[in-house]
This record gives sequence, C-alpha cells and structure tokens, in this order.
Amino acid sequence: MIEMKHSVDVVVLGGGISGSCIAKALADKQWETALIDRRNFPRHKVCGEFLSPEAQSTLNALGLTEPLKSLYPTRIERAQLIFEQGREFEFPIPGAAWGLSRYRMDETLHSAALQAGAQLHLSTTVTGIEQHGEGYIVRTKRGSDTNLFHARAVITAWGTNSRVANPGHRPDAAASIQQAYLGVKTHYTGIRMGPVIEMYFFQGGYLGLCPVEDGRVNAAALLNRSEFVKTGKSVMSILEIAIQRNRRLAERLAPAVPVPDSQAAIAPVYLQHKPSPWNGLPRIGDAAATIAPLCGDGMSMALRSAALCAPLADSYLRGSISLLEWEQRYTEVIQQEFASPLRWGSLLQWLVSKPVVHQLVPSAARLAPLLENGLFRATRLKPMEPLE
Repeated sequence: MIEMKHSVDVVVLGGGISGSCIAKALADKQWETALIDRRNFPRHKVCGEFLSPEAQSTLNALGLTEPLKSLYPTRIERAQLIFEQGREFEFPIPGAAWGLSRYRMDETLHSAALQAGAQLHLSTTVTGIEQHGEGYIVRTKRGSDTNLFHARAVITAWGTNSRVANPGHRPDAAASIQQAYLGVKTHYTGIRMGPVIEMYFFQGGYLGLCPVEDGRVNAAALLNRSEFVKTGKSVMSILEIAIQRNRRLAERLAPAVPVPDSQAAIAPVYLQHKPSPWNGLPRIGDAAATIAPLCGDGMSMALRSAALCAPLADSYLRGSISLLEWEQRYTEVIQQEFASPLRWGSLLQWLVSKPVVHQLVPSAARLAPLLENGLFRATRLKPMEPLE
C-alpha cells in the first residue's frame, strides 16, 4: 500500500459536467485544482443529452463553446409532446438547442480541465473529509493506494446520491417523503429524426428521444420507481415495459436497434422543489438542484451552478471574501437563479403525472400556448454573460 500526500488549493468532488467546468474555471485562474471521481470516464450516464440555448450561453461564458462544437452536436429546433392516447402538439424552441451525448461531452470537458492545468483522479473513492485548520483533508483510495489531499477549499459536485460523510452535513429530511423515481437510458440506431426532441408520456412516467451525434438517438426515461423497480433486472427490460405503455412510442422504436454498452440506470432519483446550494460545503450540479427532466434544463442548471460558484471560489482563495461570505453570496445567487424554475418545474412534473391532464391538455389547442409560453418558459434560466 502506498500513501501519497498532495497539497492543492481546491478539491472538486465529482467529475461530471459541473465538476469538470468549475475545475477548468479555477485552473484557468492558476489555482492548483484536483478533480476526483469514483468512476472511470468516458462512460454513459442517465441524461436527456439535451443542451438548451440557456446551457449554450453558460458554455460560452465558461469558454467551452468551441470544444463542444467540434463534436458536431445535432441541432434541435422543435419539441414535440406525444401523450398516451396519441394526442400531440409541437412548438418551436426559441434559439436552437443541441443534442450531444454525455459520453463525448464529459470526455471533452475533462480534456479542457486538464489543458487548463487541473489534476484528474478517476476511479478514486473519497473515504473521508476532515476540516483541518482553515482548510480540509480529503482522504481517497484507488486500488490499494491511499491519497491525502490538503486543500484550502472543497467543492462538491457528486450528484444527489453521495454517501460520503460531509462536514456539517444536514440530512435532507424531505427525501424520505418525496416521490422516488428511476432513471434509465440507452442509445439507438436505426431510426431517423429531424431537428426535434420527442417526449412521450404514459402511465408511470415519460421518455424523451433526442438525436445526438453520429446519427444516434438517446432514449432517456424518468419512471415512478414503485411501478417499475420490479419490471425487470436490466435497463432494456425496464425500457421495453415503459415503451409498450405508449402505442406511438412502441411504433416509433419498432425498427430501433439498441447500441451495445450504452445503457445506464440510476435510482432513487428525487426532484428538488428548492435549491440546496450549501450543506457544510458548497454544492454544484445535481447536488445543488435537480429539475424535472421534461423541462430540458438539467444540464443548463449544472453548468450555471459551476459558473456562479467559480468566481466566488476564486475570491475566497484570494482572501477577498470569507468562507461565510462565500456561502451567503452563493446561496443568494442560486436562490435568485434557480428557485422559480425549480418551483415551476415541480408543478409541470405534477401536472404530467395526472392521467386527466393527458386526456384534456392535448385536445385543448388553446392551452398549448399556455404550456409553450407559460410553464415551459418559466422553467428556463436567463442567458448568461461571459465570466470575467
């Protein structure tokens, strides 16, 4: 067994979208930054793989537009909602969205962080975090080797299901009474899609089809865990049960061929009604806010939280603000940006879970503009200016 000691300015826990972006942003400022994730990359993750125009504005602010453009994301101009009874309506997306797989995106974001000077530690499990003087000691294990990271700051981007002890952790009591969901995804070939994202609704959940790069289609579903947890042991068996609950969806995917090794699942999934930006340590990404996937702004929120936290982390490391000021300012700005979209997203999630809505809304054409211009727009973030 080998024990290594590292001295860095900041440790970022979680190598997903938000973690990679804030690691790059802080490394750009010349801070010694270590990015740690317990899994290996690249890998497929449960995600709609839909980058809204708002997400693109944040990518631009972070200086990441060109690296992702080089992956040739699919342009998406419209959204189509198809309900269980076959009724549907379609509306344009103001400003084109992108379809891009997480497999390619995460790999590119890691490369950007490395090029900026960040360290990347994958397949590395965090075994503990301790406050030490004015900083922290982060203990990790990779195989039989252990590492101690002495850091002035720690930022958590570890999603919603981390089991690592967190200094000052306050359990989310609301999780025990919230609806628990199951997320599953796969890629398909063999079906053609125009510049549109298709959302199919059925009893117990919904599934989105989003065209991504290389002619593939991402199929990602959010399902009531209680209804689907016993329907099968594999991602594809669960998906097949869900697909058969919407006739139009079953017909759409009849010629589709699943891409080997592109399947992924996550459970339980809890959708947040309000932001949770700080819990002993700053939270970014899904740890800070998880909006209903049908809103199409999950990746946008992950990116935005990183972009909002990075300047405050930089100010703290420079000694311009205290840790308490960082917490107060970050909490305030996250509340300002995310509270309303999360609230409206929860309402939208509740509405689509009601069978009576499936019957009434699609047939009432006069209500379509209300959804298009009201509820869906209310879940969107505002465009972001470039970071200084």
